[in-house]
Amino acid sequence: MTAAAEAPDTLAVDPTTYALVAQFLAHEARLLDEAREEEWFALLDDDLLYTVPSRQSTEPRDIEVNRAAWRIRDTKAHIRTRIDRQNTGHAYSEVPPSRTMRLVGSVEVRTTSGPDVVEAHSSLLLYRQRGIDVHFDLIPCRRNDRIRLTDAGPRLLTREVILTETSLKTANLGVFL
Repeated sequence: MTAAAEAPDTLAVDPTTYALVAQFLAHEARLLDEAREEEWFALLDDDLLYTVPSRQSTEPRDIEVNRAAWRIRDTKAHIRTRIDRQNTGHAYSEVPPSRTMRLVGSVEVRTTSGPDVVEAHSSLLLYRQRGIDVHFDLIPCRRNDRIRLTDAGPRLLTREVILTETSLKTANLGVFL
């Protein structure tokens, strides 16, 4: 038996917290799929940092994610600008708007040193199709989130999206992962 297998899982959260976080992740996916970005935006913590680091397939797997280089590195203010731009009807990446379906799974929730913050790790498979184009995108990724538990409900504090693919086949990435 390994040392990891012998040690009790002291980082696991209670079932109520797990259910709350899993429901939060499912709810935000539905809001985004239904183009309810304003409601989703209300679930973001004021200190939000949303990142999609680059990934190099030429590197060994343990160092292929470069957390010093990003495809996306947004604060809550940047997200506000992106949503506002999408609503102008002139955001090329979303004209016509994407139709999406997010499948969230493999959810793990752990405690952190902060009394009101938990870590959530999940898998996401995003289906995306635009207009009458028969082409569609499938974008698989892992998400590493920190979620603040507030009296008003959970709030997304940080999200790191690790794309499975190193080269995206999609022409643009105008949707939130």
